[in-house]
Amino acid sequence: MTPEPAGAVRAKGRPRSAAADRAILDATRETLAELGWGGLTMGHVASRAGVAKTTLYRRWPSKNELVVDAVASLFDELEMPDLGSLRADIEAVVAQFADLLARPETQAALLALFAEGTRDRQLRRRIREAIVDPQKRLVRQGRTAAQVRGELAADTDADAAREEVDIIFDTIAGTVEHRVLVSGEPITAEWTRRFTDLLLGPLTAG
Repeated sequence: MTPEPAGAVRAKGRPRSAAADRAILDATRETLAELGWGGLTMGHVASRAGVAKTTLYRRWPSKNELVVDAVASLFDELEMPDLGSLRADIEAVVAQFADLLARPETQAALLALFAEGTRDRQLRRRIREAIVDPQKRLVRQGRTAAQVRGELAADTDADAAREEVDIIFDTIAGTVEHRVLVSGEPITAEWTRRFTDLLLGPLTAG
């Protein structure tokens, strides 16, 4: 037998399959929409995804971890465009977010996850780490592009910049989620324009 090169690391177990992961996450959201949080089990998801339950547990040790990742994968679809103006970028992201929230599977998954998170502090932390915080990249990208174009002043205080990113994210995500998931109202082009007017006023003042 030919010896392995020094320092080589032997992979353990079978490599993960991206297709299997996708099938599992899709099945998780479908099952959650159909059965709700209390009805969803790892066995239901495994059966729907066409994988062994042991495969599921190797990837996700608990239902909480699985559902969080299933929801997080939806939000990874969101992108911050660079359309030449801060207004156009904000309106495009709001439209993307509204379209995502309009999907029945997204609504069912989010509402179930947030409801369960109010009773489980550890789950609430995972929601923040895996879903909320990563999506703040959209705000950072939009601010950076606007600063390069001269629409916004450059950051001079890192702590203040992080706080502003948090506030902007909470304002956009909270407003759109409330309108779609709580009020049940549509996100129209006119509503988006008026919302962007209100958001841009403080951002571009001075």
